[in-house]
Amino acid sequence: MSGNRELAADFLRHLFPRVLLRRNLRFTYTFCLGGLAFTAFLLLMVTGLLLVFYYQPTPERAFPSILFLESSVWGGRFIRSLHRLSSHALLLLIFLHTLRVLLTGAYRKPRELNWIVGCLLLGVAVSAGYTGYLLPMDQLSLWATQTGMELLTAAPLGGVVRTILVPDGVGLPLSLLRFYALHVVLFPMALLLLSFLHFYRIRKNKGVLPYL
Repeated sequence: MSGNRELAADFLRHLFPRVLLRRNLRFTYTFCLGGLAFTAFLLLMVTGLLLVFYYQPTPERAFPSILFLESSVWGGRFIRSLHRLSSHALLLLIFLHTLRVLLTGAYRKPRELNWIVGCLLLGVAVSAGYTGYLLPMDQLSLWATQTGMELLTAAPLGGVVRTILVPDGVGLPLSLLRFYALHVVLFPMALLLLSFLHFYRIRKNKGVLPYL
């Protein structure tokens, strides 16, 4: 329990530090990419929670529920657009943050573990975006997901993963429900927990960051 409390405390201290050096408030080559990515993730959480109240994860009702949200719910089109744009921003910012760490050598000792956590964050974010792409159940999302599933079979163990994700075919009831559960429960929780661990490791390695 004490370890969990320490992890949560370091997470909050990283988001809300008591002291900041003035020079660290200026934009530098890092551009606060990690913080911006986490902000995009928070936007995704909030807008996604609002979308859950109207989305119906069944093949017959998924697309009509999206149409109803955009045409009959006040602010529905804005919320859905914000959710989609936030997902694009999250992927772009995590990728740029990962690239910056790679180019500056920030993955070296003693930050090897955090490099692994960051790569996991990128992988989970891509997976969350992919599972969410199917949910509107329009022609574009159906065919794009079908193409992705076919490409997956070319990878090692890809056939097994495909069978787990789409046991009854892309867009059919069981596969849609699994994509929905992954998108709204499993992947957001994984992103949140990995973010906790990522910030915790930054605090533990604070000797290499003079402003912590």
